Amino acid sequence: MPLHVLPIRTACAAENMALDFLLLQCYSDQTAARFRHYEWRTPAFTFGYSQKIDYVRANLPAAERPELCRRATGGGIVDHRHDWTYALVLPRALAIYDARATQAYHDVHACMVEALIALGQKVELKASCEKEATCEGEPASTMPTICFLRAELYDVLNATTGEKIAGAAMKRNKHGLLFQGSIEKSRLGAVDWDEFQTKFTAALARLLGTEPVATPWPELNEDEVSGLIEQYSAPEWNESR
Repeated sequence: MPLHVLPIRTACAAENMALDFLLLQCYSDQTAARFRHYEWRTPAFTFGYSQKIDYVRANLPAAERPELCRRATGGGIVDHRHDWTYALVLPRALAIYDARATQAYHDVHACMVEALIALGQKVELKASCEKEATCEGEPASTMPTICFLRAELYDVLNATTGEKIAGAAMKRNKHGLLFQGSIEKSRLGAVDWDEFQTKFTAALARLLGTEPVATPWPELNEDEVSGLIEQYSAPEWNESR
């Protein structure tokens, strides 16, 4: 059961969200874990599946008009203008699929901390949560949030300043478990991001008891891709809640 490490792609917000979801739903090898780092064609923000559009718009930069897209995962508003973004899909056959959400969140972020520390960064996991934070089930708050303003349990912190460095949101269904994660690069020192990906995927592979394998981009059904991009671009998807 390998960890497939897919090539980097740059796309608009709706396409990035669509591709993450299709890697969960339609990947040709459903026994393999899947990892991809990707970039953004234009400044973009994404927001959690259950968040209200009025709240989201009220918390965007006043002087800018970034791309905006609702994720299929939970969590808060994420600013992707200066982040390092990734998606990780874990198949149902892995033990981590059946773990509590907080345990899965801990394990993935522990791999990230290991990789960043190996590169000389002073980081740590947030080991406890405040009374108002959600510590059971989905670790992200069920209330509207702005992702990098408040750290949740097992988020990655700057060990010196206490600032939140990385968070993620999850979706679990019959196909597997999707993580969509973001690292705010401005809150770290200088990082070789290619080396970070190598170390991060190696740590994830050890967690899963497998090996990372560089893998070509899968042949997804073009009609499904274009249809889902259209859905994620539509006002009905982004404004209906």
